[in-house]
Amino acid sequence: MFRNYFKIGWRNLAKQKMYSFVKIGGFALGIAACLLIALFIRDELSYDLHYADGNRIYRVVEVFTEKGETDRGVWMEAPFAAAVKADFPEIEKAGRYNSGELFGAGSNQIRRDDQMDNTYEEGFVFADQELLEILKVPMVYGNLAHCLDQPNTMVITKSKADKYFPGENPVGQLMVVNDYTKQPYKIGGVIADFPANSHFNFQFIITMKEREFWNGEQNYWGATNYPTYLLLRPGTDVKQLEEKLLKVTEKYLLPLWIEQGRSDAKQLAKNIQYELQPIANVHLRNAGIGDPVPTHGDIRFVWLFGVIAAFILVIACINFINLSTAKSANRAKEVGLRKTVGSFRSNIINQFLIESLLFSFLSFALGLLLAWLFLPYFNVLASKSLSFPWGEWWLAPVMLVSCVLIGLLAGLYPSFYLSSFKPIQVLKGNLSRGSKNAATRSVLVVFQFTTSIILIISTFVIYRQVRYILTKDVGFDKEQVLLLQGTNTLGDKLQTLKDELLQLADVKSISASDYLPINGTKRNGNMFWLEGRNKIDKSVGGQFWQVDHDYVKTMGLKLAAGRDFSRDMASDSSAVIINQKMAKELGLTDPIGKRMMNYEVFNIIGVVEDFNFDSFRSDISPLVLKLGISPNIISVKLNAKDVTTTLASIETVWKRVVPHQPIRYSFLDESFSRMYDDVQRMGHIFTTFAVLAIIVACLGLFALSAFMIEQRGKEISIRLVLGASLENIFRLLTVNFVKLVLISIVIAAPVAWYMMDKWLQDFTYKTELSWDVFVLGGVMAVVIALITISYQAIRAGLANPAASLRSE
Repeated sequence: MFRNYFKIGWRNLAKQKMYSFVKIGGFALGIAACLLIALFIRDELSYDLHYADGNRIYRVVEVFTEKGETDRGVWMEAPFAAAVKADFPEIEKAGRYNSGELFGAGSNQIRRDDQMDNTYEEGFVFADQELLEILKVPMVYGNLAHCLDQPNTMVITKSKADKYFPGENPVGQLMVVNDYTKQPYKIGGVIADFPANSHFNFQFIITMKEREFWNGEQNYWGATNYPTYLLLRPGTDVKQLEEKLLKVTEKYLLPLWIEQGRSDAKQLAKNIQYELQPIANVHLRNAGIGDPVPTHGDIRFVWLFGVIAAFILVIACINFINLSTAKSANRAKEVGLRKTVGSFRSNIINQFLIESLLFSFLSFALGLLLAWLFLPYFNVLASKSLSFPWGEWWLAPVMLVSCVLIGLLAGLYPSFYLSSFKPIQVLKGNLSRGSKNAATRSVLVVFQFTTSIILIISTFVIYRQVRYILTKDVGFDKEQVLLLQGTNTLGDKLQTLKDELLQLADVKSISASDYLPINGTKRNGNMFWLEGRNKIDKSVGGQFWQVDHDYVKTMGLKLAAGRDFSRDMASDSSAVIINQKMAKELGLTDPIGKRMMNYEVFNIIGVVEDFNFDSFRSDISPLVLKLGISPNIISVKLNAKDVTTTLASIETVWKRVVPHQPIRYSFLDESFSRMYDDVQRMGHIFTTFAVLAIIVACLGLFALSAFMIEQRGKEISIRLVLGASLENIFRLLTVNFVKLVLISIVIAAPVAWYMMDKWLQDFTYKTELSWDVFVLGGVMAVVIALITISYQAIRAGLANPAASLRSE
């Protein structure tokens, strides 16, 4: 019997080629989209699940609440890890790391001590021995318990060991960082590379043993540069431990603040709490947490893309249901005849469910092929390296169950609807066209286009926000600024390099400073107050950047008052330039000549207009610029029509001055744009799946309109005979579909507004959610629908009416 059902289903598939193509093609596109997004979601949810004791590893988050505003950060004090391990028996191990470029982490030059040529490498970090023990990082060479327990030792990853010591066990070998030959690092061990689904991306781990970045730093509770991880003992109540950690503030921080003379010390202590964040939550649940890791995901995006995939699959299922019920009249006599010769309703239902499963199977096969073909493109789109888990045991069962489940769900309504036909009415030709069935199809079409319009409007808003960010006046000139990196090792050659570069015709100015208005460069938070205040209860938190005499000019900062630093003014060594936000926070309307403090006294000589030096997701912070040495990055302001030729000239100068060090550079505007890669990536993904949803919806609309025109063929022929024009026929056939699209616009607009308004709240500086976006989305939906239907409508209007009326 089932074999017969399959034969009938296959014959119907081959007989109705266009409808079969839409059913299978639409289903396949929906399934391919679901598979790709499922791979994306699976990868995002798999972050940091591979650690042996992962359920006991937590990251410490400090929560500071004041005046209704809450700030979260992971930069703990230098002595915090040792103190909490000693004070709380629930904590088995506590480990820290420091990834601040200010201290020499991040990017550096490195070489074997028996070689001369340096190589730029990223992923340098300072860490405790206990951090590796907490993570139980797999060791390739060396002993995990002792690999970082000696001063001046370093652990490297397997890939770096293969690069610098091919075929060797490098434990005990020496490596030189930034040409500092007086203090080479001994390799204490080689670890396996951190997997791609880890929020750690360390390549060179330098021990914290006996290391201080300044005198007394490791015992100072004001040195906050250390993300800290805890391994809790089994059975520990995390909530109770979070409450106990409040004693840290009372025991260590409160005495420090009282010693500093803060009149609000006790209130500050009450404002601080601690949260213990499971390591598995670090990647996706990190919104609102100040964090040194730049590549986090967002659980909101994961759920959002999951919803998009479900929408696309539902749209494809709606196509199936609509086309199955629309073609019901063509199968009515078949159903009536089967019932007349003794078939039960259950037999009819089974037959159509088997046909639905056949369509589902073919759609899954095609969808799997499409997903595999488009996976490389999706990887580029999502900045991932996803692959199909062909070898995993669960893939085949999941695909089979999904195929059957979706096939049954999509086939249930058509099966019960078609099996409900009464044989007497069918065989007499009295079968009603079914206003209820038509209404159901209309509701499903509205749902399809509502979903599509939401995606269209959302895509417009995302792209408008990206364009707003990338084109908004940020307060500095980011165009044609070349960043030469790793120049902190040049020593006396630094000035030689600057002098020779300035001889190039297309070089306007040069500045040496690691503090730049882009992510990934140095930051240095400090407290400031006006001279004459005995207590610092009115201090202002802000950034304190070391720059040179040419920084303001090279960055294109605009002076609102005062002057720039001058080489002719020796007193500028104790002078500062502040931004307008700092002047406002200090309560200064005329700051020039005023004196401010940060454990030393500075004279304010200039005020620059506020500029965005972090992200448009946050407000501009107070800023202080001071002359100082910070030579890891040289910024070169160009005025070049032919940038390629200018770059070649700069590389020639570099090789002449620094022959053993490879040049590494980037452009400021490109680095600025990369700050918003996640937003741009979201826009690209949204666009892709919005287009896919529209294609699937239009496929269904195309086939449905073709069927409707087929059903009204004789009516159209009579109208043509009676003198109806092509325009009359076109209007007749499109008006109902356009009404459905207009209803969809009315439903979609408020939903899209709510979604995008919530999304834009993540940005301090954002585009307006104006009405034209919704109008444009609605117009596009109407135009797409008209284009989809037009071919069928025009074809019907130009047809010879005699062909349709000949049988009457």
